Amino acid sequence: MLNVSFRSTERQPPIKEFDTLGVAVRFIDDGISTDGEMGKMVVTILSAVAQAERRRILERTNEGRQEAKWKGIKFGRKRIVDRNVVLALHQEGTGATVIARQLCIARSTVYKILKDETFTLFSNNAI
Repeated sequence: MLNVSFRSTERQPPIKEFDTLGVAVRFIDDGISTDGEMGKMVVTILSAVAQAERRRILERTNEGRQEAKWKGIKFGRKRIVDRNVVLALHQEGTGATVIARQLCIARSTVYKILKDETFTLFSNNAI
């Protein structure tokens, strides 16, 4: 499908390269061919329209993200780990890798907590 294959005018060089070799590209689903000047023009126009459409989608997506941030909506998963749990598991002899797996946190976070007992990313013993 032309829309997916050549979403931007920057992706047209392969078509132009084929053209210099005397090879016509046919898009069977769309019934379009680069055979002749009209076909080349149609491909160029459709590519430009698809590129504009993609840019508009990205623009609206970014506007939505900005509006969500403005409204205070947070993205991603909220991770809260009580550092006292990490310290207690370590005191029991549990290794950093096992602690990280049990609490679904990065091993580096476990090491940071163990290295500096005053380490906090958030207040109230939660990181």
